[in-house]
Amino acid sequence: MRMWELFQMAISTVRANPLRTILTMLGVIIGVASVITLVSIGQGTSKAIEKQYEGLGTNLLTVNLRGTGRATQLNYDDLMLLEGTAGIASIAPTMTSNTSIKYDRTTESYNVIGTNDRYLELQKGSMASGRFLAEADLDFRNHVAVIGSEVATTFFGKNDPLDEEINVNGYIYTIIGVLKSKGSNTAGTSLDSSVLVPLPTMSRDFKLGTIRNAYVEAGSADQISRAQTVLEAYLYNKFKSTSGYTILNSAELISARQTASSTLTNQLVAVAAISLLVGGIGIMNIMLVTVSERTREIGIRKSIGAKRRNILLQFLVEATLISGMGGLIGLLAGVGLSLAWPYINPSQETSLSLNVGLYAFLFSALVGVIFGLYPANKASKLKPIDALRFD
Repeated sequence: MRMWELFQMAISTVRANPLRTILTMLGVIIGVASVITLVSIGQGTSKAIEKQYEGLGTNLLTVNLRGTGRATQLNYDDLMLLEGTAGIASIAPTMTSNTSIKYDRTTESYNVIGTNDRYLELQKGSMASGRFLAEADLDFRNHVAVIGSEVATTFFGKNDPLDEEINVNGYIYTIIGVLKSKGSNTAGTSLDSSVLVPLPTMSRDFKLGTIRNAYVEAGSADQISRAQTVLEAYLYNKFKSTSGYTILNSAELISARQTASSTLTNQLVAVAAISLLVGGIGIMNIMLVTVSERTREIGIRKSIGAKRRNILLQFLVEATLISGMGGLIGLLAGVGLSLAWPYINPSQETSLSLNVGLYAFLFSALVGVIFGLYPANKASKLKPIDALRFD
């Protein structure tokens, strides 16, 4: 018997019991759709992590100080002496305070960041208008400020904020620049909602003598290990302990977060794959029922010359067709859900992979072959005389 004839017979059987066929496919449909959706969410998360860090590059170190008191403070001049040594290309110390910003009759709270002229480049930011902080602003402790796009919109709408004056912690600062919108950084904060001022000016006006954080950029990704070693030695020599500070390596953070995301995705996919196995068991059970229902048909076909392999292939093709159709429907459902998910949950990105969809579909067809083999083999072994006597 030709394969096309077997395929036509399988279609006729499927169409004869549409409800039972759909229920049989359900496990496969859910399994394939779940695998595709979960993988697309996992890959979307990984790409979101890459996108979040790509603005900073893989050669950035972030120093965070812990504890309180003068013993846990960094000196700006001492820290800047490391710049240009041992692979360290640039350093941008920061001090931060959330405070009220006033302009005209509008008052809002934003992060005020005191830093130097290297900060913008290290954060891979860019100017929408005006200029960034200059070294002269630090030397003369100028009352100048660079504001984020969100701050500019809040206070000035569509008007040009350059040369306007804002009240920061009781002091008047002149706006010299506006940043382009960049979104949140790795720490979850955003330059869009920040006001950047010269670090010495902020230290004096806010009565802050403490540099709690610093961004250190290595000359290249290859030099980051050397730069980190030198930075650790400097901090240990200053604090006589490793417990007062942490150094975060952006390359290690990217790798760690992607590994965690990949591990979680693999675990979820493994759980989803169980649905495929459950669906396969469902196919096997239904095919066993089908064999029982069509025992007399099998006996008649064998009595008129059908060979064992013809019966085997007939039921195997039928099981494969059911699982394959379930896999195709699951594939379409998974793709649809993956595309719709960002609209359902705007904070979650997805990334479709054609290879994953193809593998999930082929695996569903393989499930039909594996779990359909036993019922098909059982049907092919029936003796014609016993099959014809079956009631």
